[in-house]
Amino acid sequence: MPVDSAHRLARMLEPEEWAAAGIPLLRNPREVVTGLHFRHRPGPATAVVAVLDADERLCASASFGRRAAATDGWVFRNALLSQLRRIIPHDLRRRAPVRTAVLLYCREGDARWTPEDGAWMWGLRDACTLHGLRCGAYITLTRGGWQVLGEGRGGRRPSAGSRPGSLTGDDPPANRTGGAASEVLRRAAAR
Repeated sequence: MPVDSAHRLARMLEPEEWAAAGIPLLRNPREVVTGLHFRHRPGPATAVVAVLDADERLCASASFGRRAAATDGWVFRNALLSQLRRIIPHDLRRRAPVRTAVLLYCREGDARWTPEDGAWMWGLRDACTLHGLRCGAYITLTRGGWQVLGEGRGGRRPSAGSRPGSLTGDDPPANRTGGAASEVLRRAAAR
């Protein structure tokens, strides 16, 4: 096996490694996924990195397309770091991380773990360490719905093929008041 290939394999996390890493659980993953889907409207091969405060309110987020042809955690880590540096200052001077970064990755296929997911997980964990953030959930968004990998939590809506609707399902977002998801929209509008 070529040396470069061996390094790429080392820059990937297996589901068991991810689950054993003590990644904090999201209190309401559906609300986080719905808010990010509404705000960014990700299509296949689109990553959305979001930074949440201690109350799981969105501080900042960015979406970007996957450009790398190879599945390599180092490349993904650099892409995530670039986005994090663009949207939020680092927390390296703090004794312990206060904010948490989560990653939503929209891709083709089903919800089962893939080596590409393992590379994204490695990249997210490393980027969080280098930016002074707590590493949070890795969420896949496919045509079948969303899945928080390593936790077994997921849902059918939103999905990669669904149109972003209102956050409540029946009211337009502008009429919604209260809750973390509406706070996400208010902060986005303020920027």
